[in-house]
Amino acid sequence: MEENRALLGIDFAAASKELIELLIEDALDTSTFKEIAKASINRPEILTVLLENPDTPDDVRLEVSRALHVPVKTQKEIVKVKKPAEEHTQTILQKIQKLSVSERIHLAMRGGKEIRSILLRDPNKEVVLTVLENPKMTDTEIELIAKSRSIADEALRKITKKREWMKNYGVIMSLVTNPKTPPGIAIPLVSELKTRDLAILEKNRNVVEGIRAAAKKLLRARKAH
Repeated sequence: MEENRALLGIDFAAASKELIELLIEDALDTSTFKEIAKASINRPEILTVLLENPDTPDDVRLEVSRALHVPVKTQKEIVKVKKPAEEHTQTILQKIQKLSVSERIHLAMRGGKEIRSILLRDPNKEVVLTVLENPKMTDTEIELIAKSRSIADEALRKITKKREWMKNYGVIMSLVTNPKTPPGIAIPLVSELKTRDLAILEKNRNVVEGIRAAAKKLLRARKAH
């Protein structure tokens, strides 16, 4: 599968420090920490990152401590310093800007919500499209993307190809009313809308004429029955 290829494609032994730091920023499972530790056994700067991260599992921390020949500390002994939200986001952004396109693509597949939000504005289209393959993507995020007027239309096309997302009425409504959605995609979706939304859509001057016309036609057909 394409998803598995992207997930397995990261060479942690050669990955930059910035990529490693971003990947463990909000890693939800211990496997990421274990993979990085195993691949970085000869990279003390990366092992130190793992050691100082308060979320590193204790078994990985023990392994890293032995490799570095330093006393081991448990998760409870590590003080987690929480930066102000704005400063935290800026730090993440600065790290992302130092990554190569290839690393940003890998990060797009594995990154957490804040990272995904930043990468959706990436100038490289492949990075943006890869964010949509991230298994952590939520329906709420997809709905926001479907509403976005700055997102590439390729991303909107990709959303329509995933049946699971297209079961979400909010996503359908967002795609229909988004001027960036290609008419060839938006117009057929009009038939999925509720009658009350068709009535609103018919009068919405912010959508293209073809969509308004489709809404009007469908509304008349439903009233006729």
